[in-house]
Amino acid sequence: MLHENIDSILSMNQKLCQHYIEHDMDTIFFLAHLHSFVPEHCSLNVQNQANLKGKRFVCLSTYLVLKEKEYKMSIWMLQHPPQQDENIGIARYFFDQIREPDLATWNSILSAYARKSSVIFVANSSHLDRNTSSSLDVLNLFGHMQKSLVEPSEVSLVALITACAELGALCQGIWAHVYIIRNELSFNHYIGTTLINLYANSGCLRFASQVFHQLPHKDKFCFNAMIRGLAIHGHGHEALDLFEIMKQEGFVPDDVTILAVMCACSHVGLVDEGRKHFESMSSIYGLEPKLEHYCCLVDLLGRAGLVKEAKERVLTLPMKPNAILWRSLLGAARVHGNLEIGEVALRKLIELEPETSGNYVLLSNMYSCMDRWDDAKRVRQLMKDHGSDKMPGSSLVEVDGSLHEFLIGDTNHPYVKDIYLKLEEMNTKLQECGHHPRTREVLFDIEEEEKEDALSYHSEKLAIAFALIASDDSCAPIRIIKNLRVCVDCHSSIKLLSLIYRREIIVRDRIRFHHFDRGTCSCLDYW
Repeated sequence: MLHENIDSILSMNQKLCQHYIEHDMDTIFFLAHLHSFVPEHCSLNVQNQANLKGKRFVCLSTYLVLKEKEYKMSIWMLQHPPQQDENIGIARYFFDQIREPDLATWNSILSAYARKSSVIFVANSSHLDRNTSSSLDVLNLFGHMQKSLVEPSEVSLVALITACAELGALCQGIWAHVYIIRNELSFNHYIGTTLINLYANSGCLRFASQVFHQLPHKDKFCFNAMIRGLAIHGHGHEALDLFEIMKQEGFVPDDVTILAVMCACSHVGLVDEGRKHFESMSSIYGLEPKLEHYCCLVDLLGRAGLVKEAKERVLTLPMKPNAILWRSLLGAARVHGNLEIGEVALRKLIELEPETSGNYVLLSNMYSCMDRWDDAKRVRQLMKDHGSDKMPGSSLVEVDGSLHEFLIGDTNHPYVKDIYLKLEEMNTKLQECGHHPRTREVLFDIEEEEKEDALSYHSEKLAIAFALIASDDSCAPIRIIKNLRVCVDCHSSIKLLSLIYRREIIVRDRIRFHHFDRGTCSCLDYW
């Protein structure tokens, strides 16, 4: 009877695969689990693959090892690990039932979370879409894997380094790099590409370059990672030079390569060069530009002040413009004070994503800069009417291998008193150096002193204050990851703070990296 039940379940599973019925495979695996088939000696190894609705949905390889009324159930995410939250949740459920996961099982679950958390290079040139919860899951799972005494492989470490790159967890990433070297694991182009991304995303461009040049065999993905790293750090000319070397070595650029090259042009204002590479996609390489490339082109034009041309590009797209395109146009309109285009962009954004707070904030800040407080309040009220709250600014800083997160006006840190005392010291020194807070974009027409206080408590300033306290006798760079674009006042403040405290401060915001050192920034105020 037992074998008949198993056979019927497997048969049903195969029929569902053939009929492309989504999610029912997962239901069957749950049923198998709930029925608790526990013969004393039984081993079953089955592989099933579903091609659901014309697309590969999820590959599951399930085996049951049933012995002394105990069993193991492993879910392997093969080829295309599940991307949807619910599918990863199902895989995690089964994983948590396993008493002693083996290496392959650990690698499966780690890779699934790592792919979900990967830093996505999208849209407005170098937008970094953060998914820190999945990255933290990878770090936690890897810690449990170490406690289980299962030795990690190259696959495990690629997943770990990918998560570290997303979080900017440099110390943990360096540990993984050292582990690879000490254990003489294969230093192939997969690990090499991941390490390049780690160091580039952590603000250590020099290390990324060293890894790139030490790779015995490079492929297109290694070049793409290094070009992108140079681009987001503002080294546009070096990125273009490497692009030429890539072509000379016989690698054919793909759509990711061109996106990275256009990003490089955008960050240093090479408008004509960026246009040329955009046109080369179809004319030279036979590639069809994707929405991401048009987003980058609009960003390139908008940064350079060609807001009207950027708008024309959006209106003449061969596909429907998405929210990222309109937001890029809105951001350019704000920077260059084109209120008319800014209002058009916001109307489109309200149609596409009425609950996204950042859209309203951009236009509201534009009105504030023009002292049009009634209009600024109207936009803020519109934001509330659509049920949207402003996303709070947050900053991550790594100190002695531990990540500390700060929100704007944060008072929850154990060293909160020391942090605010340090913040007062920083503000005093800034004033002594002649810094005047740039309060034009601070929400409403409140008193000037209140505006200055609001600017003082931005999350990146709290993170810098804590880092200065925690590493008072260090000259190592302070590395910060911010979830929003750094504001104008913080940008000018941090330039001075790097000079006052003689510390390099590296800030990764949602757009790019800023290297503050000796009173200057690597972006040269073009961001």
